[in-house]
Amino acid sequence: MDQYDWRVWTRVLQIIKRPLWVSVACISLLGLGSELLHHAAPSSVTDGALPKLSLSFEGNLPTWFASSLLLLCALAAAAIAQDLAQSRRGSWWALAGMCTWASLDEAAELHEHLGGLFGTGGVLYFDWVISAAVLVLAAAVALWPWLRELPRATRRRMMTAGFVYVGGALLMELPLGWWTERAGPDSLGYALIDWVEETLELCGASLMLLGLLAHLAQQAPAGEAASGAGGAGASP
Repeated sequence: MDQYDWRVWTRVLQIIKRPLWVSVACISLLGLGSELLHHAAPSSVTDGALPKLSLSFEGNLPTWFASSLLLLCALAAAAIAQDLAQSRRGSWWALAGMCTWASLDEAAELHEHLGGLFGTGGVLYFDWVISAAVLVLAAAVALWPWLRELPRATRRRMMTAGFVYVGGALLMELPLGWWTERAGPDSLGYALIDWVEETLELCGASLMLLGLLAHLAQQAPAGEAASGAGGAGASP
């Protein structure tokens, strides 16, 4: 490899894989617990913990974690793009850019500015999903030739991560919008639907990061890949 040592990425993948999933589980369960306690036994303690731990709030621990995770995905994609031996470097840079935008959006709620354009209701109560769906579809079509050229394992990881993330970020907004229109955003039902949405986003971003690191780790010179593959793990 010309510009990075695959052994470093193999080691990084080994080190962060389990702590990453433990962190995702802790962040998710703390958020769920704060919501359940807030609705079951409201008090000054639960009221104070809710905005700091709930996945439905912004500017808190889950938001920082999610934004950081997406930024790490952007950096990993950029590391791949830096390797001159990689084909279709522009697509890797595009992926890095999308992850960077998603990180910024997580921290600053940029997508909220897409709302209010259509004035729809029901499952499209949050009508920004219409514009977002068009953008996601356009990105998928543009990146499909690149995806087809990827190694099978990398393609599977990228597509799985994408489906999980978009399933949370976009599709779960449909039942959330339906519920919000009928019961408002302060009910337990809203909190639970939003918890599922945000947890899927965390899982999708984690799968993306591990998939990118696995791709970096597998770019070993011929003859050395076999000796390193056993330590890296076949699948994130």
